[in-house]
Amino acid sequence: MSSSKTPESYLVIGGSGFVGRHIVNALLARGDSVSVFDIVQRYHDVQFYSGDISEEEQVADALRKSGTTCIIHTASPAHGLEDPALYWKVNVDGTRAVIQAAQAVGVRKLVYTSSAGVVFNGEALIDVDERLPYPEKAMDAYNESKAKAEEMVLAASGQKGLLTVALRPAGIFGPGDRQVMHGLSQVYDRNQTHFQVGDNTNMFDWTYVGNVAHAHVLAADKLAEAILNEGVDEEKRKLEIARSALPPITATNPTHRIPTSEARPLGPYVDLPPDAEKIEARWNDPDYTPTSERPVKRSRFDQFSESALSDPDASLSVAGQAFFITNGEPVYFWDFPRTVWTKIDQRTDSQRKQKGRIVLPRTLGLLLASGAEWWGWLVGKEPAFTRFRVSFSCASRWYNIEKARRLLGYEPLVGMDEGIDRMVEWYLEQLPKA
Repeated sequence: MSSSKTPESYLVIGGSGFVGRHIVNALLARGDSVSVFDIVQRYHDVQFYSGDISEEEQVADALRKSGTTCIIHTASPAHGLEDPALYWKVNVDGTRAVIQAAQAVGVRKLVYTSSAGVVFNGEALIDVDERLPYPEKAMDAYNESKAKAEEMVLAASGQKGLLTVALRPAGIFGPGDRQVMHGLSQVYDRNQTHFQVGDNTNMFDWTYVGNVAHAHVLAADKLAEAILNEGVDEEKRKLEIARSALPPITATNPTHRIPTSEARPLGPYVDLPPDAEKIEARWNDPDYTPTSERPVKRSRFDQFSESALSDPDASLSVAGQAFFITNGEPVYFWDFPRTVWTKIDQRTDSQRKQKGRIVLPRTLGLLLASGAEWWGWLVGKEPAFTRFRVSFSCASRWYNIEKARRLLGYEPLVGMDEGIDRMVEWYLEQLPKA
C-alpha cells in the first residue's frame, strides 16, 4: 500500500494510454485503489469512467464516484498531429477543467504529465535544469499547449486546498509505445536504417516508460509534504544537499570505482607504503566503504549550491514545482535507433542485406524532408521522413535530473539496454504470426 497515513484513491486521467497504463500497473502492483478516466476503455481490471476531459462536470462526476484523493493526469493527443485546435482543447481546456473539478470536489493532489519539450526551441539543451524558462516561441502546437497546461497546474498549487506537481519526461519508450517504435519500425521495414542525418555528436535523453511511471508514483507520495523529510529543519536539509554527493546512476553501466589514497591498486614502487597490503586489500574488497564521502564541487551556477539554496525563494517543497525525468543516461542520438534495429535483427535472425552508411548534413536532411512531406501529401501517405524528425535527430537534448533525485527520491529502475530489450520483445509479439 501507499506509504501515506491515509489510503489514497487514484484517478488516472488518460489511463488507457501508453504512459497512463504503466502508471495504473505500478499502482495496482502495490495494492492501491485505482480508477481510469478516458474516452476509450482498453482494459477491464479497474473502474472506468468515460468522458470528455474538457467538460468540468464530467471530470467532477468521476472524481465523486471514485472517491479520488489524488489525480494523475496523463491525457494528451499524440505529438505530430496536424490539428492544433485538438492540442488546445485537450491539453489546455482539458487541464483547466481538471484543475477546477479537483478544487470543486476537494481533491488534494494533482500530478501532471508535462514534457521535457516545453523548454525546447530547436537549439541545443545540454545538462539544463528546471530553472530554464519557456522559449519565447514554442517549437510546435503540442509543446506550446503542454507548456500552457503546465503553467496552469503549477499556478494552481496551494489554491483551494489543491497541491500540484508537473513531471517532464523526455523521449519516452518501452512496451506499448506506438510513436517512437512505430517510426523506427517503419525505417526498418523499408530497409532505410543505413541513413543518418547529422554527425551523431549530439547527446539525447531517452526515458523508459516504467521509470516514468515510477516517477509519477513517487511524486504522488511526496506531494502532500510541504518539504522533504517532514520534521527536519529545512535550512539543515539545504546544507546537507549542497554538500552531499549523489551516487552514480548504474541502471545500465556498473559503478566505476575511483582509486583513493585509502584504496587503490598498487603500481610500481621503489619503497612500498607502510600500509600497502591494507590499501590493496581495500581495493580488492567489493564491499569496502570509504571512511569519508568524496567532496562535492559546485559552482555558483549550480541549482543546489549553498549560495543558490540561500535564496529566500529557494524551497525543498515538491508542491508547485516541475521536474525533468529521464534515464539519466544520455546517449548519442543515432546509437538508440541502431541498437533497436540490431536487436530486431538478432531476435528475428534477419538476413537483410547490410548497406553502407549514408550520412546527410542537417541542411540537406531538412530539404529532403520537405520534399518527402510534399510527396506524402500528394499521394495521401504519411511520410516517415519529416522536417520535425530531422530537427529532433540533430539537436542535443539532455537534462539534469538532480532535482528529481533529491526531492522525489527518483532513481531509474530500468536501464537503457534492458528497456530497449523489453520494447523490442513487445513489438515482435505484436507482429502477425506467419
